[in-house]
Amino acid sequence: MADNLSDTLKKLKITAVDRTDDSLEGCLDCLLQALTQNNMETSEKIQGSGILQVFASLLIPQSSCTAKVANVIAEIAKNEFMRIPCVDAGLISPLVQLLNSKDQEVLLQTGRALGNICYDSHSLQAQLINMGVIPTLVKLLGIHCQNAALTEMCLVAFGNLAELESSKEQFASTNIAEELVKLFKKQIEHDKREMVFEVLAPLAENDAIKLQLVESGLVECLLEIVQQKVDSDKEEDIAELKTASDLMVLLLLGDESMQKLFEGGKGNVFQRVLSWIPSNNHQLQLAGALAIANFARNDGNCIHMVDNGIVEKLMDLLDRHVEDGNVTVQHAALSALRNLAIPVVNKAKMLSAGVTEAVLKFLKSEMPPVQFKLLGTLRMLIDAQAEAAEQLGKNVKLVERLVEWCEAKDHAGVMGESNRLLSALIRHSKSKDVIKTIVQSGGIKHLVTMATSEHVIMQNEALVALALIAALELGTAEKDLESAQLVQILHRLLADERSAPEIKYNSMVLICALMGSESLHKEVQDLAFLDVVSKLRSHENKSVAQQASLTEQRLAVES
Repeated sequence: MADNLSDTLKKLKITAVDRTDDSLEGCLDCLLQALTQNNMETSEKIQGSGILQVFASLLIPQSSCTAKVANVIAEIAKNEFMRIPCVDAGLISPLVQLLNSKDQEVLLQTGRALGNICYDSHSLQAQLINMGVIPTLVKLLGIHCQNAALTEMCLVAFGNLAELESSKEQFASTNIAEELVKLFKKQIEHDKREMVFEVLAPLAENDAIKLQLVESGLVECLLEIVQQKVDSDKEEDIAELKTASDLMVLLLLGDESMQKLFEGGKGNVFQRVLSWIPSNNHQLQLAGALAIANFARNDGNCIHMVDNGIVEKLMDLLDRHVEDGNVTVQHAALSALRNLAIPVVNKAKMLSAGVTEAVLKFLKSEMPPVQFKLLGTLRMLIDAQAEAAEQLGKNVKLVERLVEWCEAKDHAGVMGESNRLLSALIRHSKSKDVIKTIVQSGGIKHLVTMATSEHVIMQNEALVALALIAALELGTAEKDLESAQLVQILHRLLADERSAPEIKYNSMVLICALMGSESLHKEVQDLAFLDVVSKLRSHENKSVAQQASLTEQRLAVES
């Protein structure tokens, strides 16, 4: 075989120059046969023979052998070691040109060859994108949708190219959405639909394409699949239900596509998604709750949904998942409630519906994602709601859990949200009882640490809460403030040029409030605050400069 192959390669070189199609075809058939029998060994021989450069000149539209040449390239490029030699031999450019061919066999083998050469190489795939293959392939899909092999080749190519961010803009400028939805509607077999799904998912990450998919009717197809598969216990049906409902949620992440599907809360899609929440299928409950969280991304939608009873549906769903519940469903339902609680007019309605009680049932959860959303929901609910903040702030179990989570160093999100909720309980309730509960539970040191956060908004929230503590319950908190080294931290914040104006302002307000404590007053005097504060009188921010004058007077009087 080795001798035969060497002869074939020699012959091929000669016939390639003469361009005698019959002899050329015979040589190519021999090569393809050899590749079928031992691909790797044959590929090595081809590489050693220098014939690859010859292939570039054979990839011409008018030759009857072009499909076979492309087929040989597709076969050798299955081997990783052959891919760079194919690129070096200049095969990519003529192959890309052949994508304009009318011959279906040429198109199929050309697509295979390009796919194999560029397999797993982002740089080569990016090169193809720059050469404009995306619009060409989309056009091919439309023209040759009856050819199953060509359709599959296009889908595989789309799946690979769609992983690159640079492809999304090009895809968005074609009618890919329309073609894929048309193709999707025709597929009956699970495997074929799965192939289309694999292209749709990465493309649907792009907002422009999300909208195009919605406008092309993909959502109706997805809802139909959900309806067909919801009661099936076949593994492939369960998988397809998950894929369809996940994709549905992904489409709702785009602002325009989401709003189009919401249709003022009257839309068929919105109504169907609502019906998923009370279903007995965990995947649909999850997708339903995530969809509601996505619809709840603007005040208008949130207000409409709360007025139309969505909160009760979500609370019922949470109730079904309290004991040994599904963590992803808990997380999704809490996400939806958190978003719904953002508009001011919804807070009181949700509080009177009993949302805090429903949420507090998950206080014992050991799952950080659930803890994070629980904290966020409570923080949204009590914003400017004094009574609710006081009620929660006096809940010893809650406050103790918050203090525990303030130390969750492995989960920065949970730690940050716990600190913010502690601060919010004080800021919104302005209640002595709440402050006493937080002092008794050991929360003061966390608020002091929060004042050194890298996030200005958290620093500010901490300083305002600490100023309220100093104004309302200084005696109770005095020892904790001292041991947390609050005075030293305030000195640092005021001396640091990088501190934001509002941080300097609130630090000085707090300094004045601390003067009522003998031990803290002494610390202030020992640290020569006057020097730092007097420099701030010429601060460019008027409020800071004004507060510096007031603080300086207070320090001078008290010294």
